[in-house]
Amino acid sequence: MIAAHHLPVLQVVLPLVAAPLAVLCPGARAPWMAAVFVSLAAFAVAVTLALQVAATGTIAYELGGWPVPYGIGLHIDNFSSLMLLLITGASLAALLHGKPVIDKEVQSRPVSLFYGAWLLAVAGLAGMVITGDAFNVFVFMEISSLATYVLIAAGPTRTALSAVFKYIIMGSIGAMFYLIGVGLVYMMTGTLNMADMTERLHGVDDVVPVLAAAGFITVGLLLKAAIFPLHAWMPNAYAAAPSTVAVFLAACSTKVALYVLIRFDLGIFQPSLEGHDIQFSAFLMPFALVAMIAGSLIAIFEKDLKRLLAFSSVAQLGYIVLGASLLTAAGMSAGILHLFNHALMKAALFLAVGSLVYRYGSAKLADLAGAGRTMPWTMAAFTLAALSLVGVPLTAGFISKWYLVLAAMEEGTFGWFLIAVILASSLLAVIYVWRVIETAYFRPAPEGAPAVKEAPWYLLAPTWALAGLNIYFGLAANAPYGLAARAAADLLGGGA
Repeated sequence: MIAAHHLPVLQVVLPLVAAPLAVLCPGARAPWMAAVFVSLAAFAVAVTLALQVAATGTIAYELGGWPVPYGIGLHIDNFSSLMLLLITGASLAALLHGKPVIDKEVQSRPVSLFYGAWLLAVAGLAGMVITGDAFNVFVFMEISSLATYVLIAAGPTRTALSAVFKYIIMGSIGAMFYLIGVGLVYMMTGTLNMADMTERLHGVDDVVPVLAAAGFITVGLLLKAAIFPLHAWMPNAYAAAPSTVAVFLAACSTKVALYVLIRFDLGIFQPSLEGHDIQFSAFLMPFALVAMIAGSLIAIFEKDLKRLLAFSSVAQLGYIVLGASLLTAAGMSAGILHLFNHALMKAALFLAVGSLVYRYGSAKLADLAGAGRTMPWTMAAFTLAALSLVGVPLTAGFISKWYLVLAAMEEGTFGWFLIAVILASSLLAVIYVWRVIETAYFRPAPEGAPAVKEAPWYLLAPTWALAGLNIYFGLAANAPYGLAARAAADLLGGGA
């Protein structure tokens, strides 16, 4: 019973303590096993917490027994429990798939340093999701960012260094903007506890510094979340990172920044600033709509599969932001559901790409001609996840896009314009997905290309598990949609 009470803090402490221990493990197998064991334990804790939240409601935990707002509190509700499932589940799936891929691609030696950085990234992302303290969000953001820089820099080519340099610059600007915003709010309220901030902001007379804070925090987190047009760092980072790291980043990294943005704006600023909801919607919706079209258009012309999927993510993040910017229960539910489903589909796609790179040594489309015949199981899993990305019926992607269309219909005449953009973006997704399918299944392998075998079963198993979840949640969407709907109700109720 005592251990169960401390489950919230274990989400951060487990990977944080295990990180230096993984670094001390000799060889390549022992640190990998340590990282897998910790990710498995963290995922089990996340499942337990999600069940507790569903049964009893929001969990509040006070570190060291110090009462908030004087001490640091952890806060786990429906939205944060969903994010914990994504972070720990993505870490586990990527690591189970990644041992041979990491051994082949990661340049840093000893490789135990890589696994130490991985666990720090997991701890930082989990901490951002559950902390109730605005400054601690910054601390965990920096832990995860620094660890992620190391993971990307371990990529197989020298382009990883230039990609990570750009990411450091953009990531540092985003973190600085967030910190300036938090500083302004602290100056006006005298507290860093997010729930306490909401209460004290009601009594603030001079709202100009608060409006400036909202601007800094929003732009900083949009940059971290790679929301169009602040996405420039992401395609290079995904393409240059080791394939296993790309799986983890695509599934949850940018989504955690988006989570913090939604929580901050809806939980703190909108209940306290008159008209902020209209400003939030008017500022974000145009970016979301342009992202859905521009991201898909650029993906059509990409020649590298990792970069193609990265620009696809720019478009798919637009769907999530569109749902949030509608500011209705239906829109928010659809946005959160698409956040969950996009993590499933993009993780499956990048796992398949990891297997292709493992065999072909390249992610360039021209080099993958004929992959549908040489690696039929890998390409079948890729195709299944890609159908979910497009939004084909019976897949998870269709469910979230359908709910987004229903939410748009509530907007009256303007809603039909939103639906037209959703459909146009989905049609563009058909084109860039078809380019990959056509190359893999209908083009012959280049002359003189070395013989390639199917990926081993231990790479196929996690890839097919995630690809299968895209079908499972396309047929049985009640559980994730119920969780998303409850999370939306929490957020629109003003929970910080």
